[in-house]
Amino acid sequence: MSDQEKIIEQDFTFSIPVAPEGYKSGFIGIIGRPNVGKSTLMNQLVGQKIAITSPVAQTTRNRLRGILTTPEAQMIFVDTPGIHKPHHQLGEVLVQNAQIAIKSVDVVLFVVDGSVEMGGGDRFIAELLENTKTPVILGLNKIDQLAQDSPEIDRSYNEFAEPQKWPVVKFSALTEEGLESLQKLLVEKLEPGPYYYPPDLVTDQPERFIMGELIREQILLLTREEVPHSVAVTIEKVEEEPAITRVFAAIHVERDSQKGILIGKKGSMLKAIGSAAREQMQKLIAGKIYLELFVKVEPKWRQSRSRLAELGYKVEKE
Repeated sequence: MSDQEKIIEQDFTFSIPVAPEGYKSGFIGIIGRPNVGKSTLMNQLVGQKIAITSPVAQTTRNRLRGILTTPEAQMIFVDTPGIHKPHHQLGEVLVQNAQIAIKSVDVVLFVVDGSVEMGGGDRFIAELLENTKTPVILGLNKIDQLAQDSPEIDRSYNEFAEPQKWPVVKFSALTEEGLESLQKLLVEKLEPGPYYYPPDLVTDQPERFIMGELIREQILLLTREEVPHSVAVTIEKVEEEPAITRVFAAIHVERDSQKGILIGKKGSMLKAIGSAAREQMQKLIAGKIYLELFVKVEPKWRQSRSRLAELGYKVEKE
């Protein structure tokens, strides 16, 4: 089944206009090792926060689609988990999904940390991409962290890009420098096509999914390495009232000690997580939120394929 057929199957209640002659569209996979700024980049490109960001690696767990519609093209960005050597069942699922994304998009945007020379993780991904028939663009992010141009850094990436004839573009997802050039290059690589989504849509993910991700982001930011990736969030119930939306969410961890960290002394940590997440969620829905969090201990949930599926982490279909 094609991506367009999948979208039609979702039975959207809104209509999608007919694209003008010569209009371009397509799916762009954002690929890279963990923590190179893929989610920050997608948020900047679509003009709204839909993907969570964190200094902790492996923030992204699902293939999240962000949609940018311009007068020339509709670009559907697929933000993928950072490709790395997996250490548990969850890691294997995430990496498999990233590899599947490479095969199922129209253009691959390979994002690297352009403030440092190419490393082993980048080379591993570059080798994965060497035989792909999908057009590849090499994006050097974080140029705002460079005091001056570095020929050594450029050379380390060009050694891979030039033989493959990959165009190279430098930018900063943080300051937006160079994003206009990146966007122009992406449009050039797309083929003529229809609107896949209504022009005013910025993501195909339901609000519940984004809400859960916003809570998980605050957990990563506030607990850092204390509760790294042993955490998942599920939205148990949403009650919409005229003046307020009530959200009830469960935080799943693997050990009692992690539950203690998340709750904190006299509930201080859970209160801080809830307060920060509620602020972000109110921006998402442009309305008032009541958020109630509770913590569940589920030993070794990351090692169980069935439990991973229940929590929303499945291997994507090609």
